[in-house]
Amino acid sequence: MCGIAGIFDIKGKAEISGTILEKMNQSQFHRGPDEGGIHLEPGLGLAHRRLSIIDLSSGHQPLFNEDESVVVVFNGEIYNFVELMPELKALGHTFRTHCDTEVIVHAWEEWGEACVHRFRGMFAFALWDRKREILFLARDRMGIKPLHYSLLPDGRFIFGSELKALAAHPGFSRNLDPLAIEEYFAYGYVPEPRTIYLDTFKLPPGHTLTLFRGKPLQNPVQYWDIPFEPNWTISEADAREELIARLKEAVDIRMIAEVPLGAFLSGGVDSGAVVAMMAELSKDPVNTCSIAFGDPKFNEAEYAEKVARRYHTRHSVEEVSPEDFELIDRLAGLYDEPYADSSALPTYRVCELAKKRVTVALSGDGGDENLAGYRRYRFHMMEEKMRSLLPLGIRRPLFGFLGAVYPKADWAPRVFRAKTTFEALARDSVEGYFHSVSLLSNGMRRKLFSRTFQSRLQGYEAVEVLKRHAKNSPTDDPLSLIQYLDMKTYLPGDILTKVDRASMAHALEVRVPLLDHKLVEWVSGLPPHFKLNGAEGKYIFKKALSSHLPEEILYRPKMGFAVPLAGWFRGPLEQKVKDALLGPRLLDSGLFDADYLRHLVEEHLAGRRDYSAPIWSLLMFDSFLNLEN
Repeated sequence: MCGIAGIFDIKGKAEISGTILEKMNQSQFHRGPDEGGIHLEPGLGLAHRRLSIIDLSSGHQPLFNEDESVVVVFNGEIYNFVELMPELKALGHTFRTHCDTEVIVHAWEEWGEACVHRFRGMFAFALWDRKREILFLARDRMGIKPLHYSLLPDGRFIFGSELKALAAHPGFSRNLDPLAIEEYFAYGYVPEPRTIYLDTFKLPPGHTLTLFRGKPLQNPVQYWDIPFEPNWTISEADAREELIARLKEAVDIRMIAEVPLGAFLSGGVDSGAVVAMMAELSKDPVNTCSIAFGDPKFNEAEYAEKVARRYHTRHSVEEVSPEDFELIDRLAGLYDEPYADSSALPTYRVCELAKKRVTVALSGDGGDENLAGYRRYRFHMMEEKMRSLLPLGIRRPLFGFLGAVYPKADWAPRVFRAKTTFEALARDSVEGYFHSVSLLSNGMRRKLFSRTFQSRLQGYEAVEVLKRHAKNSPTDDPLSLIQYLDMKTYLPGDILTKVDRASMAHALEVRVPLLDHKLVEWVSGLPPHFKLNGAEGKYIFKKALSSHLPEEILYRPKMGFAVPLAGWFRGPLEQKVKDALLGPRLLDSGLFDADYLRHLVEEHLAGRRDYSAPIWSLLMFDSFLNLEN
């Protein structure tokens, strides 16, 4: 795993400052502490930080083809490089290394921009073709590896694995994007392609970007999408058997490494499945690691221990204090933009633990989106049945009125929170799903933002992110649609971002077999009731794993990787909450309404409302502003 950065003069061949490029590269030192490399030529600079995983003795980057007319900087792994090498050799290409990086330059020579279709893996890379004067950027299909870019006013195009690499360039603008702020307080992260900064973007998953010297910057081009092509004639028995075979193969190709390898083991179905496959494939005991919490409401360690014992893994557990909030101020520095998923704290710790024993870890991320494991899918499908009984023209005014007058009851079990249900039923399917995943509802965001800032938004609402993806969705099945929306937004913007930054902070590579694109393609085509069957999410996955994992792992209630925010904010973090939400940074930003900030603090501290999610999002935004100052 690595970090990449670069500068390209899109207008001509102006000199590129090696000092600036080196500063950009060093800002990502944590991503690749083993070695660094830089290539400079008129109008171009490429930089790389390396974490050595495969072909430790060679594979240094930037890496060139035979005549040095093509050069690449690459972050990630191409798992099928062993298959591609002989094919490319047969076509006349000469290899100087045994690493996956060199496959990229020769694949470009042979297939041009179509080379990405041949790669199976997680990747973000930038490739320069001197003869054609083309800079080519690409990001993997699921968005496992990040890539950010910006075009500066002087015509220099800059890019990097993390935003901090771009921010290290003196020409980079730190002007905030109002639409990104609206999206952040709706989702808890800034969805692709935006970043928190104006005119700075994330290359979306499954996209490439081709730059031609002397020509205007083009829009990214999509080369892959989740197909959701129905395979609804497959029997349940055949699907179970094929699912295990495909998962095992996806795990197998991710166990190639010349450094110590292991896995995260949370005690849930997904990580347990990955460890089970690893154990069946490995001659040696698998290294596994887990985080334990003192609070039993958040602790899954005993379930992880059961899987570890079953497969005789070398298991490590460390307990995280329920008051492990010392990382709060460091998170903003890790993520470079506001990021409000509080599970970033334990994720950081489990990566810290893993790095003590391994350099590569496999995780179970992606199972919930891929196989419909989230409880919100079940609730959404229940609401969809109710929506189908009445047309939107009747539902919107009827349930809109009921939602407005019914009292809010955050303290009650979800079944009694009729206000939320009424509000969801007053919307169409995409608006209803947006309402269910929003960190702060439309009404709360309107109260939170100052009048001045609301005028800057010009009526823009964050639901447009989901509407844009829904418009391009290859499926109109209700369950498949919301899975598609999550795989376009929540998965890359929250889950994969969290794991990438937390792991890279410790120079740890994380591989995600459940997001193998061939497996994702196949699973997407399964009948929806194989995924969500009544109230049972991941139905076919659990059935397929019945001989691999105990029932108490497969069918226990989903716990998640949460931290006890509500109690923290009424206890040891009370003063921090007051200092941040009622302090000068947020108020002086001109973005927020002072009275509503006070309302959030007073109602939460008094125990009348649970405002832990909006308070956390504001704490993270305050920490981000602190870095900016």
